[in-house]
Amino acid sequence: MIVLERVVLASASPRRLELLRSLGLEVDVRPSGYDEPDDPLATPLELAIRHAAAKARDVRDFHRDVLVVAADTVVDLDGQALNKPKDAHDAARMLRALSGRGHQVHTAFALALPGRDELLERASSTRVRFFELEEREITDYVATGEPMDKAGAYGIQGRAASLVEAIEGDFYTVMGFPLARFVRTLRQSGFALPTAKKSP
Repeated sequence: MIVLERVVLASASPRRLELLRSLGLEVDVRPSGYDEPDDPLATPLELAIRHAAAKARDVRDFHRDVLVVAADTVVDLDGQALNKPKDAHDAARMLRALSGRGHQVHTAFALALPGRDELLERASSTRVRFFELEEREITDYVATGEPMDKAGAYGIQGRAASLVEAIEGDFYTVMGFPLARFVRTLRQSGFALPTAKKSP
C-alpha cells in the first residue's frame, strides 16, 4: 500500500476541502474551469458523474504526478436535476419545490491517479425529505445567502439542517463528498491514508 500524503482538489468547495483535510491529507486546491453544462437527456446521476469526471480531466492535465480529486453534487427531484440557483428567486423556487417532499442527492467523485490514463469514477445517492416549509422560512433562509452556491439551494451542514425531516443514507453524500466510499476506493487502488493528521 502507498501512503497517500497529498491530493489536488479540483474544486473551490470549502466543504470538500474540510472533509479531505479531516482524513489527514495535505490538500492543494486547484479549481477546475469546467462550467457544468446542463443536458436534458442525461439523468441527474449521469450529470453528477459526467461533471466530476470532466473536472478531474481538466485539472489532471496540469498535475500528472499527484492524485487529483474532483466531485459534483446534483439534487434529484423526480428525475429533474436541481443545480446551483441562478439567483435568490431561483433558490426560493427550488425550496418551494422541495417543501414537504422527498428527493435524492447524488454526489459523484472522480480520481485521476498518477501514471494511469483512466479515471476512477464512483457515485453515492442519499434520500432526503424536507418538512413542509412556510414561506417565511424560505424567505429567511434565502436571505442568509447560504443557498446560492449549493445544489438544490440548500446546505444540510448549515442552516438548512432545520428544514430536513429525514435522511436515508450517507450524510456526507448530501454534504457534497461521500468520505467512506472515497476511502474504500483509495484502498482498492492501493493507497492508504496517513496515520497522523496534518494541521490545516
